[in-house]
Amino acid sequence: MTNTTASRFRSLHTTPALRLPNCWDAASAAVIAAAGAPAIATTSAGVAWSLGRPDGDAIDRDAALEAIARVVRAVDVPVTADIESGFGATPKEVAATLAAVAEAGAVGVNIEDTTAEAPGSLRDLADQVERLGAAREGAGPDLFINARIDVYLAGIGEESERFDATVARAKAYADAGADGIFVPGVTDPAVIAALVAAIRLPLNILAGPGAPAPSELDRLGVARISLGSRVAMAAYEVARKAAVGFFEADSYTAVEDGVPYGTMNDLLA
Repeated sequence: MTNTTASRFRSLHTTPALRLPNCWDAASAAVIAAAGAPAIATTSAGVAWSLGRPDGDAIDRDAALEAIARVVRAVDVPVTADIESGFGATPKEVAATLAAVAEAGAVGVNIEDTTAEAPGSLRDLADQVERLGAAREGAGPDLFINARIDVYLAGIGEESERFDATVARAKAYADAGADGIFVPGVTDPAVIAALVAAIRLPLNILAGPGAPAPSELDRLGVARISLGSRVAMAAYEVARKAAVGFFEADSYTAVEDGVPYGTMNDLLA
């Protein structure tokens, strides 16, 4: 990671929003970069699946760092990495993860506030604040920390309580050193606009079918739009359809429109 690359990535969090169709390996990163992406983001689910594991802190730090390094080597644009909950049981271990991510060449991370020990539950606020403070220390001043708040995604509490809980966590995470706030699971334009107004850091929204169009999210003031695991899911669905067509439909239709062999080789040369 260089200061220039990190500054360039930080400057992309504005309006119109930074669009991130997330990758899961070096080849998908190269394809997305070649399509014009100004930055590359990994998806933890896609990375885990590509390594033969489920999502949800099922891979270890070393495997995650190796995947990040491969993505960084494959592209010439800034890379931000989804590091789940930080690959560490303690704040000290989270700090070590962030230092290693920076050493691998990434300029940003996502850190979530759910816990693998109790899926669907959020970490205690004080605990997560301590982990984010350690992450900031380990990352140094340049790496962009995007703090994910899973109140809406996990459906925690009553609908009427989720906004206030999200804003309260966002303030605490900002005070702990976060640079951006990621709120997946919210698609209501009125709620998104209210979150933009209430949170002082750039807001990241998880988008896809059912969410407002990217241009509408721009209008609402969102600074960053991610597709998360959806690109990987779509790619694996092509693989499934190709297999079904081959086995059952006497067809090659699903593989008619692939990226040409030569193009893929050139992207990774």
